[in-house]
Amino acid sequence: MTEDDARRDPDPGAGTGDEDAMRDLVDVAGLVQVQAESTVSRTVLKAPGARVVVFAFDAGQVLTEHTAAMPVLLQVLDGHLRITAAGRTVDLRPGGLVHLTARLPHAVDAVEASRLMLTMLDSR
Repeated sequence: MTEDDARRDPDPGAGTGDEDAMRDLVDVAGLVQVQAESTVSRTVLKAPGARVVVFAFDAGQVLTEHTAAMPVLLQVLDGHLRITAAGRTVDLRPGGLVHLTARLPHAVDAVEASRLMLTMLDSR
C-alpha cells in the first residue's frame, strides 16, 4: 500500500500517537458514493477532539429529527441539502457551513443527490 492509498482509505481508528499529529485526506468526497434510494455513511477520521463522518444521500432521502451528544459542523461536499433546526431551515450547498450545538434536535433532507461531511467536536 502506498502513502496515497492510505490517504484514500484511512484507518479511522488511528489518531492517538505522535505520528498522527497531522493527518490529511486527499479526497474526502470520494470515500463514499451515492447509492440509489439510500443514505450511506463512513467514518473517515477519528482524532483527539474530532471525528469526521461522510454521508451520501440519494435525492429525497431524509434523516429524521435527531440529536448529537456533542457540537457538530455540517458541510456539503456536493449537492443540496436542507437542514432544519431551532425553528429554521437552511439550504446548504457546497461552500456553506452549519454549526449545531450539542443535543439540538435537527433533520436533514436531500433536495438532490448529495454528500455531507459531518465533523463532531469532542473536547473530552
